[in-house]
Amino acid sequence: MGVSPDSVESHRKFKAKFGLRVTLLVDEDHAIAESYGVWAMKNTFGHARMGVVRTTFLIDPKGRVARVFEKVQVTGHAGEVAAAIEDHQR
Repeated sequence: MGVSPDSVESHRKFKAKFGLRVTLLVDEDHAIAESYGVWAMKNTFGHARMGVVRTTFLIDPKGRVARVFEKVQVTGHAGEVAAAIEDHQR
């Protein structure tokens, strides 16, 4: 599942645009992001602001964090996560 501080409507449009089947959770108050330590100061084009540091957490069936992917880049990331899931299932 994915989590972001974007609105329900924003998530609906994003899922439709990219044909996603994954569940997207709304975290408008960024409580989830804060609890995972990914709500942080970011510097975008010279402007400092608080925001989500794009991170993937692989959660095992017992609810434990099995792996953390920091500073995620979209290109190739899905394959990297799929390989990690396969490795974890062995």
